[in-house]
Amino acid sequence: MVLVLSGICLVCSALLGTVYAVTKAPIEASELAKVNAAIAAVTPAFDNVPSEEVRTVDGGQIYTSRSGDEVVGYAIKVSVGGFGGPLQMMVGFTPDGTVYNTSVISHSETPGLGAKIVDETCAPREQVKGKNPASARLAVKADNGEIDAITASTITSRAFLKGVNAAYEVFKNNCMADTQK
Repeated sequence: MVLVLSGICLVCSALLGTVYAVTKAPIEASELAKVNAAIAAVTPAFDNVPSEEVRTVDGGQIYTSRSGDEVVGYAIKVSVGGFGGPLQMMVGFTPDGTVYNTSVISHSETPGLGAKIVDETCAPREQVKGKNPASARLAVKADNGEIDAITASTITSRAFLKGVNAAYEVFKNNCMADTQK
């Protein structure tokens, strides 16, 4: 009986290893395509490949977008806790620190409520565009901020704005020096 069970475990392990090896590259390619699409959505037009110049820093990942030799924007990928779990997002900044656009990469929010955060026209995403976190209070109005929350999804709205502010901190601590050169 021990030999039969050991044989079954060996065969199952070999099958799982094979499936992993076969699916690893397509999964990585899919993730890279998702990141590249998010970068293109949150920064001004660029002609480099920002995903090849990624910098991982404490708090997120920085992708620099360039047009020729000029930096046109930064896409910063962060993850924050939302109502239903992690909210992974990309925030794009112009070199002066103004929010260009945002993209929600993945979330676990409640369908029909917090999941509205993926819609580009939802209040928090629309209202942060063009604002510079250095001079604007990016918080929901219930927290004395300037941004409307999604109806019945204040926690998701707070998490989104926490992500924007976290991305700005990464920008401020790692990209401001680049723009002042």
